[in-house]
Amino acid sequence: MEINRQAPVLATAEIDIEAPLALVWEVLSDIRGWPTWNPSVSTVSVLGEFEPGMEFHWKIDGATIVSTLQEIEPRRRLLWTGRIPFIRATHLWLFEELDGRTRVKNEESFEGLMARLLCGPLNRMLGASLAQGLESLKRECERRQRTVASAV
Repeated sequence: MEINRQAPVLATAEIDIEAPLALVWEVLSDIRGWPTWNPSVSTVSVLGEFEPGMEFHWKIDGATIVSTLQEIEPRRRLLWTGRIPFIRATHLWLFEELDGRTRVKNEESFEGLMARLLCGPLNRMLGASLAQGLESLKRECERRQRTVASAV
């Protein structure tokens, strides 16, 4: 499964994190823990185990989203779909290890009536949201990496 590259709302963001891929994957795949490091995520409720088909309900920037994990390739790829009224989203994370640091790419598409009607504002909002989420992930992973390094 991929994001819809022809969708009316589409955004991509990428960041390099000074932490090993195993740590980055550990932080991101702990969905219940997102509110502890991402200030935009206020609540998360997970229904089931971390596997395709798992549903989670979460609130980000005031919007409540119901998402379902679709694909998990540990330390390589994570994809989920989500829905809010009149919008269907597909969110893809890609990971690459580079000499002890990790490159994370984030892609998302929105489809549906609201995406078509509000494509300009939603494109800007989605781009900013992806960038903010990556910055928060970077801060948390690098903080944990410094903690591990100082304990050695």
